[in-house]
Amino acid sequence: MRYMKNIDQEKVLKLTDEITVQPGQIVSKTLAQNDAVSITLFAFSKDEEIGTHDSEGDAFVHVLEGSGRFTVGGTAHIVKAGEALVMPAKIPHAVYALEDFKWILTVVFPHKNK
Repeated sequence: MRYMKNIDQEKVLKLTDEITVQPGQIVSKTLAQNDAVSITLFAFSKDEEIGTHDSEGDAFVHVLEGSGRFTVGGTAHIVKAGEALVMPAKIPHAVYALEDFKWILTVVFPHKNK
């Protein structure tokens, strides 16, 4: 059984080659999605944005190429290639592309008793 999708397994990959910036768009590629975790690659064209929202889980951002502004709880953070940021659960946040940029988002959700 495969738990990850849309990505080759048992192959060394360069994540920036797995997604392409499209002018005037936000492109996303889901790699994993379940009750515990969500992993998504993003490619933002310059000036694209996702408005303020929140999440039930902690969101770990790792910028792969370019830079973006992540506003968390009203505080702006400029995150550049090779840098990471954690956006805590239930804290409003937004994303803005200062330039074309690619990043990976890993959201870890709270454990749900079944």
